[in-house]
Amino acid sequence: MNLVLVDSGGANLGSVRYALQRLGVESRLSADAAEIRAADRVILPGVGAAGPGMARLRELGLVDTLRGLRQPLLGICLGMQLLFDSSEEGEVETLGLLPGRVGKLPGAPGVRVPHMGWNRLKASRSSALLDGLDEGAQAYFVHSYAAPVTADCVAATEHGRAFAAVVERGNVAGAQFHPERSGSVGARLLQNFLRAGST
Repeated sequence: MNLVLVDSGGANLGSVRYALQRLGVESRLSADAAEIRAADRVILPGVGAAGPGMARLRELGLVDTLRGLRQPLLGICLGMQLLFDSSEEGEVETLGLLPGRVGKLPGAPGVRVPHMGWNRLKASRSSALLDGLDEGAQAYFVHSYAAPVTADCVAATEHGRAFAAVVERGNVAGAQFHPERSGSVGARLLQNFLRAGST
């Protein structure tokens, strides 16, 4: 399989690549538009803020490339947030592949932001991305901003408010949590993504 990790500069690139290797899948790290367009599957990792994340993609000339992909695309953490129309974080326009605006998680007594820790996933609708995951499976999150629960949300969770944990629309998918740090649950989600569209 020709799997490309977009070299978006995120600190989780190495750990995502290692998680894929544990599944027996080699990936290439690339910021080359032609290589990304030629891939069978594309993963957009990300850690950090939406503004710098989009600035990096613009600097690399990859915004239109990502918007034009027809093969399966998975955004992870910030990479998932960048799939939406815009983000409250820095008031930035993002890739616009999914409708909706990413917003800041509300803090409250007993609800710390950034959100760091394990949360239960609650399926919103059926999706091959969730195949083999038990209801209430837990995943590991580290973030301060989150996407809304919309028709594209296939699994949600709560921290201060409900938000999208896994999304999917056509060839575009995303995980707000870190699959590479979520044990067997994360490994299964990655496996399901790698099988997406396969016959």
